[in-house]
Amino acid sequence: MHGCSNAESKLLGVQRRLTLGSTVSSVARAAASTMTLQYFLSRGLIRSSDAAEVSWCHGVNSRSGLMEALSGSAHMMEADVLMRECDPKEPIMAHPPARDSDITLKEWLQEVKEQQKGIKLDFKSLEAVAPSLVLLEEVLAKTNLPVWINADVLAGPGGHAQPLDPQAFLSAVRDLPPHVVLSLGWTTGWTAGMDNPGYSWDMVRVMEGVCRALQHPVTFPVRAVLLARSAPQLRWLLQQSHRYTLTVWTGQTDTLTPQDLLPYRRGFDRSRVYYDLPPSLRTELNRGTQDGDV
Repeated sequence: MHGCSNAESKLLGVQRRLTLGSTVSSVARAAASTMTLQYFLSRGLIRSSDAAEVSWCHGVNSRSGLMEALSGSAHMMEADVLMRECDPKEPIMAHPPARDSDITLKEWLQEVKEQQKGIKLDFKSLEAVAPSLVLLEEVLAKTNLPVWINADVLAGPGGHAQPLDPQAFLSAVRDLPPHVVLSLGWTTGWTAGMDNPGYSWDMVRVMEGVCRALQHPVTFPVRAVLLARSAPQLRWLLQQSHRYTLTVWTGQTDTLTPQDLLPYRRGFDRSRVYYDLPPSLRTELNRGTQDGDV
C-alpha cells in the first residue's frame, strides 16, 4: 500500500475488521428479527414473509383452552404468567384478576413444545419471571420454536395499570438466547366514543432509548384502535433498527374494522408487522389485501 506506514496499515486493518464485524453483527440481528417467519415458512405453514400470515391464539390460560388451541391451525400460542399465591407457589397460566389456574407453566410448555407451536409468554409480575425462565431453558435447549417474552414496561396512552420496571425486567431476560423475541409494550386504555390519544413522540422515543442497546429482536405490541393517531411515530420507531417489529393487537371491547387497518398494510413493511387479532378480523384483513385494496 503506497504512502502508508506500518502503523497506518495496521490501523486501517483494525478499522476494516471493526466495520466488517459491525456489519456482520447487524446482519445477524436483522436475521434474528425474521426467525419467527423463517420457522413457519420452513415448515410450509405460511406462504411468504408476510407477518400477517402468522395466526394467534390469545389468552390460552386454561387446560381446556390450550387443548382446543393446539388442535387448531394457529401458529402462536399466547398466555399470561403469574405466580400462584398459595402453595405450591409456582408459575401458572392466569390473567388478573384470576390468581389460580388448572394448568401450570411447566405443563403448558410441555404441551406446546410437543405440538411445535410458537410460544408467547406475557408476564404480569416480575416475581414470575425468574422461575419461568428456568422452566423455559429446557424448551430453548431442545427446540428451535419461536419464543416471545412479553411485558408492558412503559406507561402508554390511556394506560392506568402499573407497568413492570423496564430495567428490572430486561436484566432478568438479558441472558436468553439471541433468537428470543422481546415483546416490550406500553400500558394502554381506550373508551368508545371518546377522543382517545395515540402513542406520542415522547412515548416512542423513551421506548427506543430503552431498547437501543439490546441484542435481541424486539417487537412492540401496539393497540390497533390507536394506530390512526400514531402512524408517524410508529414508522419512525421501526426505522431505528432492523431488529424492531410491531405486533398489532385489539382489546375485547375495541371497535375496529378491517378497513381501519388496510392503510397500515400499505404503509409498513409486511415482514415487520404482525397482527394478533380475532380470527374473523384477521381473515377479513387478509381478504382485503388479496382483493387489491392494499
